[in-house]
Amino acid sequence: MYAIVEIAGHQYKVRKDQQLYVNRMPQAEGESVKLDRVMLVDNDGKVSVGAPVIDGASIDAKVVSHLKADKVIVFKKKRRKGYQKSNGHRQHISLLEITNINV
Repeated sequence: MYAIVEIAGHQYKVRKDQQLYVNRMPQAEGESVKLDRVMLVDNDGKVSVGAPVIDGASIDAKVVSHLKADKVIVFKKKRRKGYQKSNGHRQHISLLEITNINV
């Protein structure tokens, strides 16, 4: 059984007991989250598709931890002008664990 859910503007394919990284969630570590923007549910070949979401379907998840993603290096350069600039960025992310898929 799997589902496609929208979390903070991004769509993810999730299964029970799966862990995934998403943009930082406002909940504290260890708190439960109910995700109700479920767009598709596949229950052993029986597919339910929402328009755009499935009414009554939800996904229960738990915030495992808050952390930072790997550093992304941003390098800008203009050739023959002597201009070059290096910058780094680390995105704040949360680790979610999917505990249950409710149809």
